[in-house]
Amino acid sequence: MTPTEQIEDLASGMTRMGVRRVHVLAWRDLEDPDAGGSELHAHEFMRRFTSAGLQVLHRTSAAVGVPETSERSGYSVVRRGNRFNVFPRAVASEITHRMGDYDALIEIWNGVPWLSPLWCRKPSIVFLHHVHGPMWEQILPGPFAAAGRFMETRMAPPVYRRSRVLTPSEATREELLALGFHSDRVTAVNNGVDPYFSPGAEPDAAPTVVAVGRLAPVKRFDRLIEATVHAHKRVPEMKLIIAGEGPERPRLEALIREHQAQSWISMVGHVTREGLLDLYRRAWLVSSASLAEGWGLTMTEAAGCGTPAVATDISGHRCSIVDGVTGQLANLDNLGRVMAEMLINHELRSQMGEAALRRAQTLTWDASALGIIKQLHGEVLRHKQRKATRYQTARYA
Repeated sequence: MTPTEQIEDLASGMTRMGVRRVHVLAWRDLEDPDAGGSELHAHEFMRRFTSAGLQVLHRTSAAVGVPETSERSGYSVVRRGNRFNVFPRAVASEITHRMGDYDALIEIWNGVPWLSPLWCRKPSIVFLHHVHGPMWEQILPGPFAAAGRFMETRMAPPVYRRSRVLTPSEATREELLALGFHSDRVTAVNNGVDPYFSPGAEPDAAPTVVAVGRLAPVKRFDRLIEATVHAHKRVPEMKLIIAGEGPERPRLEALIREHQAQSWISMVGHVTREGLLDLYRRAWLVSSASLAEGWGLTMTEAAGCGTPAVATDISGHRCSIVDGVTGQLANLDNLGRVMAEMLINHELRSQMGEAALRRAQTLTWDASALGIIKQLHGEVLRHKQRKATRYQTARYA
C-alpha cells in the first residue's frame, strides 16, 4: 500500500475503535505571522488525517489580524488566548469540553509543555520538535529563563515518562534520552519536503548564499552576517540574500551598514512561496547560523532544489544535512571559512547538490504523517487494552 492508503487504513481502524475526533494543541498555527517549520509540520499531518476521515480540531493562541476560528484543508482552527495564557485556557477548555469532546489528543510541545499526562485520560501522543536548552536565555529574561529550563529538564521528563513522545530526528531523540526520557517511549519521525521545491533554472552567475527564517535572536543572523563578511574576503564577488521578517531586522540592517556591505548583502523581507522557490534555485548555497532547530526545514527545502547547505553543527541541522554529503556543518568560528571553500570548490558543491536532491526526494510529508498516525494508532490500541484489563480485573475482583 502507498503511505496515503496506509494512513487511511489506520484512520479507519481508529474509527472502528471509537476514535474519530482528534484535538491538536499547539502554540501557534500556520496563519500566525510568526509561523515556521513547526506550524507547517502540523498542517501537513493534520490535513492528511482529515483526508483520511478523522475530525481534527487545532487549538492555538490568537494572532493579530487572524480570525478567532477558521477552517483550513478540512480541519478546524480555534485561536484564543495570548502567547502565555493560551496554555491554561486551552487546558481548561479541554477539561470542560468547551470545544467539544475529543477521542484522542496530540500535544505539540514548543518550549512550554501542555502537561497533558496530568489531565488527559484519552489516547495521546506528544510531538516535541527540539530541546530549547541555550535558547531560554535568548527568549526570556533571567528568572523566567531559569524557570523554562527547569520545566524542560527537571519537571517534564518524569511527568511524560509514560507518554509516547515523537521528535523529528535521531539527534533530538538522543537529547531527550539524555534528559531522562525513556528510550522505549521516544520515536524519531522525519519531516517531509514538499515536492514543490524542485530543481529549475541555473543558479545565479555570481556566487549567491541564501538564508531564510524569522529574524529572531535564536536564528543568529548577526553571526551569519559576520561569517559571510569573512567569506567575502576570499570570494569578493559573492552575495548574501536574507529572506524573512522579525524584531532583529533594524539591528541586522545596522550591522550590514557597519560592515559597508549594502552592495552585496540584501534583506528582502517576507517572500511568497514562489519567491522562496526562486531563491532556493538561484542560490549556490543555503546557510544558517541558528542556535537551535527541531529540523532545518529550509535546508531540506533547498535540497529539494538541488542546493547544498552550510550551517551550524546543531541537532536540528544534523538531521536535515548529512555532513560531508549533502552539505557541511561547522561551528561559528569557521562557518565563513567553510562557506568560502564551498563557493570556490565547484566540483564539491555540485556533488553535494546532487546528493542533497537525492536525499530530499526520499523525505515526504506522506511518510511523515504515516509515522505519526502509526504512533497514535498504537496508543489507541494500548488505551483500549488497558481499559479492557481494568474491566476484567474489576469484574472478577
